[in-house]
Amino acid sequence: MSGETGIIIVGAGECGARAALSLRENGYRHSITLIGDEAHLPYERPPLSKQVLLDEAEPKASAVLDDAVLGAQAIGHIGGVSADAIDTSGKRLILSDGRTLPYGKLLLTTGATPRRLPNAPASGRILYLRTIDDALALRSFIHAGMHVGVLGGGFIGLEVAASAHSRGARVTIIESQERILKRGVPEPVAETIAALHQRNGVALKCGATVLAIEADEQRVGISLSDGDVILADVLVVGIGAQPRTELAAQAGIAIDNGISVNECMETSVADIYAAGDCCSFPHSLYGGRRLRLEAWRNAQDQGILAAANLMGAARSYEAIPYFWSDQFDHTLQIAGLVDEGRTTVRRDLGDDAFILFHLDADQRLVAASGVGPGNKVAKHIKLSEMLIAKRVIPPIEALAADANLKSLLPRAA
Repeated sequence: MSGETGIIIVGAGECGARAALSLRENGYRHSITLIGDEAHLPYERPPLSKQVLLDEAEPKASAVLDDAVLGAQAIGHIGGVSADAIDTSGKRLILSDGRTLPYGKLLLTTGATPRRLPNAPASGRILYLRTIDDALALRSFIHAGMHVGVLGGGFIGLEVAASAHSRGARVTIIESQERILKRGVPEPVAETIAALHQRNGVALKCGATVLAIEADEQRVGISLSDGDVILADVLVVGIGAQPRTELAAQAGIAIDNGISVNECMETSVADIYAAGDCCSFPHSLYGGRRLRLEAWRNAQDQGILAAANLMGAARSYEAIPYFWSDQFDHTLQIAGLVDEGRTTVRRDLGDDAFILFHLDADQRLVAASGVGPGNKVAKHIKLSEMLIAKRVIPPIEALAADANLKSLLPRAA
C-alpha cells in the first residue's frame, strides 16, 4: 500500500465495516483504519434482540469483518479505543489512549446510543440493548420463572418481548403512548402486532407513564401513573436512541438531528463525511426532507455510498427507507415514509397478512407497509419499493385488487 495519508473510519459497526470493505472493493490502495470503542470486531446488531436472546447455546456476535478478512484486505482495526477529538486544521484524530493519527479523509460512523431513563437507579437489573455485551447480560434473565419488564413499545422493546416470551419468561410491555409502534408504523399494522403479542401471552400496558422506579438485588419495581406497580426480575429500557454527535460537535461540524450531511454524505467540514445512524441527510424523493434513519439497510447502503464518495464519485443517496422486524412467527416490513401519505389503500393477502399502500396528495406511492406470517408480504414490499423509486402514480383499484404490482412499473424505453 502507498504511504500516502489514508482514510480513517470512526465507528466499527455495520456502516463503518461496509465502508472499509467497499473502499478496497473499489480499488482504494492507501491505508484504511477502522476505530471502534468496543473490543469486539465489527458485528451485526439486528440479531441482538432475536437470535442472540433465543439461541439455546451462548451465542457469539455475528461478525461483519473477521481477522482473516481484515488481514487479506489490509484494513487496520483499533478496538476498545474511542476517538476523543478531531484536529480539523491539522487533519489529525486524537484517541483516548493518547495516540494521534493523521488522516487524508475521515468518515464518522459513530452510530447511536440508547436513550437513558432519567432518574433511574443504578442497577444490574435495569438494562439497555445496543451491544453484544448488553445482549449477553440480558440472556441470564430470560428463562422460565422470570418476569421481564419492557419499557417502550417500539421495535427493540417488542423484539425483546417476543424473544423473552419464546424462551419461557413472563413479559409485560409498558408504553406511555396510547398504542405501540406510534412512530412511523400505521395503526392497523400496530394493532396486528399488538394482537400477536397478546395471543402469545405478552401483557401490554399502553397509556401509562412511569412515576418511579426502585430496584434492589432481587427485583425492579415500576410505579405507573394509573396506580399499578409492576414487579419484574429485570427491566429492559427501549425508549429510543440518540445519535452520537459529540465528536463531530467538538470539531465544529454542523449538527441537525445528528451529524448534518449533504446528499453525498459530506459534513460541513472539508474531507469529513458521516453515514449511518449518527447522521441526518436530505432525501430527494421526499422533497429534500432531512431524515435520520436507524436501520440496518440504511447503515449498510450509506457506508457503501460514502466509500464511493470518499474516492470522488459524488453520488447522491437515494435509497428507499426500509425497516423490518421479526416477532414470533410474523414479519413487519415498511418501505418509504408512511407519514408522507395522505391516502391509504389496503390489500388483504390471506393468512393474517395484509399490505397498506400510502399515497401522497398527488396520488403518488410514497410508502408501503405490511405484516404477516413468515415472508408473506416480502414480495409486495419489494415491488412497492421499485414503484416508490420510480415515482409511480398507480391506479387505486389496481392496488386494492389482486393485480400484479410488477405490471404497474413503467416500461423501459
